[in-house]
Amino acid sequence: MNPQQQVFVAMSGGVDSTITAARLLNEGYRVTGIHMSTWKDPKWREASRGLPTPESLAQSAADSIGIPFVNLDVQGQFYEKVVQSFIRQYLAGKTPNPCLFCNPQVKWGILQTYALEQGADFFATGHYARIEVLASGQVRLNRGADRSKDQSYVLSMLSQFQLSHTLLPLGVMKKTDVRAQARQLNLPVADRQDSQDLCFLGDVNYRDFLERFAPGSAEPGEIVDMQGNALGEHHGLAFYTIGQRKGIRIAALEPYYVVGKDTDHNRLVVGFSHQVGKNVLNTTQANWIAGAPPPVGEEYDVMIRYRANPVPAKLTCVDETDFRLEFNEKVRGITPGQAAVLYRDEECLGGGIIQSSG
Repeated sequence: MNPQQQVFVAMSGGVDSTITAARLLNEGYRVTGIHMSTWKDPKWREASRGLPTPESLAQSAADSIGIPFVNLDVQGQFYEKVVQSFIRQYLAGKTPNPCLFCNPQVKWGILQTYALEQGADFFATGHYARIEVLASGQVRLNRGADRSKDQSYVLSMLSQFQLSHTLLPLGVMKKTDVRAQARQLNLPVADRQDSQDLCFLGDVNYRDFLERFAPGSAEPGEIVDMQGNALGEHHGLAFYTIGQRKGIRIAALEPYYVVGKDTDHNRLVVGFSHQVGKNVLNTTQANWIAGAPPPVGEEYDVMIRYRANPVPAKLTCVDETDFRLEFNEKVRGITPGQAAVLYRDEECLGGGIIQSSG
């Protein structure tokens, strides 16, 4: 590391991003904190009136370790690229993970681009994942040392260029050590609770959000079994996800699970436990971190949603934007809109957005 190198650290005001900045400062980098003001549900903004804003928390965190701070207003871009995409996908019967679109298009797409344009050598975040630089100069994305906090899944859609200009100092740390270091530095964020909500909803229920911003999402329709027999009525396809058991409210000898969504006819398809699992999934919007797909015909560990346990699957078909995986055993909860992310040992190879399963 050249002590003259400059890094912009994405700061939220939480303990992870603050310790990220503190560690880089201690290593000799010239550090600037950067925050993005994103679009928030007006209902949440109203409920939060009088409380510290995300911008003020990030500014306070930067001040606590004595670094300059920049705030970028990206509300328009965020609403277009993340919020509208979130709404469109739910209306299409999918269950999206907004971070998969926000990271490459907004957090890295806008914040990292700004940082590099300002002369920064790197952009850093508090994600729990590791970047390995090979002798060739190419980089690999690896799992975080703290498997319980590993966030490589939500970084799987980043490009080789974006990762090659990224630092992830917390990738080698455990969360308990991050909080301990914050206490040692007497930082006010040491015991601040981590956010568990979608960043633009806060504590607003996503169903309430969809009913206000996409009224069509609450259109009732038939609940049918896999033979097409009507069993009852659902309250809006957007309010159900593949594999869901609770909330179906149909009496039967064994519980029903959501196994599919027929958006053309606004029908929710349900089945029993043994009918939920699928052997195959197909994806689109493939992103391979190395720049090219891994070998077809080989087996990889696959995560089908954030925090899911990896399961083995064979990569059977790849083209420019899509790929297909075949699992050794039936897998439950394969959900269109989530990502299927491939791993080889510790390395995250990339992934794609799940389109269908069978």
